[in-house]
Amino acid sequence: QVQLVESGGGLVQAGGSLRLSCTARGLVVINNMAWYRQGPGKQRELVAVMTGGGANTNYVDSVKGRFTISRGNAKNTMYLQMNSLKPEDTAVYYCNSPTGLYSWGQGTQVTVSS
Repeated sequence: QVQLVESGGGLVQAGGSLRLSCTARGLVVINNMAWYRQGPGKQRELVAVMTGGGANTNYVDSVKGRFTISRGNAKNTMYLQMNSLKPEDTAVYYCNSPTGLYSWGQGTQVTVSS
């Protein structure tokens, strides 16, 4: 059974940066994984996808050039480096497979103040 654990969120001013971490307990290697977010009153949306262990990445238009998804040195970990944060990035961030294959973790709250 795979348990997803997200961490690294917090309160940051607009323009600031955060790095989120995802650990997939029960997996030896993360090859295809994604970050999602759910803002207040919004549906969960796919933000960034990593395939081939990070060889290929894709991002939703609203975060392109600001967010970077990558796999950690521990191959069952993944990161989301978020720069130039905006208030509209405020959300709970989750990791999961690109198809939402695993049970959802608790997520990590990111709050960006203006």
